[in-house]
Amino acid sequence: MAEYLVAFNEEWVPDHTEAELAGKSAALRPLLEEMRAAGVLIFTGGLDPDAPVYSVDVSSGAPLFTDGPYVESKEHLGGFAVLNVPDDEAARYWAGKIATACGWPQQVHQFRVPKKH
Repeated sequence: MAEYLVAFNEEWVPDHTEAELAGKSAALRPLLEEMRAAGVLIFTGGLDPDAPVYSVDVSSGAPLFTDGPYVESKEHLGGFAVLNVPDDEAARYWAGKIATACGWPQQVHQFRVPKKH
């Protein structure tokens, strides 16, 4: 099994009314239940665009926290799902279902597999 990140860029999401977003959420609920039942969903979430974002830099020797990211990631990363599936084909299958339910594109990234010593 391999772990994958399926994520979308907030800029890919067209403007929606609150009612349209509620409809998207309703469309996603059965898919999330299907993914849980299949044992492939580890975690999913959407980022709060109004919450503060912090960066931490330890190059000076001690953690230095600053407001905001170096790249405005909160304007880019809108939401994500972490999946545990057998292969790329399965990751693409579930990402396609997510994209269909949301109505906007998704990216699929495989997590690195830790090297065994």
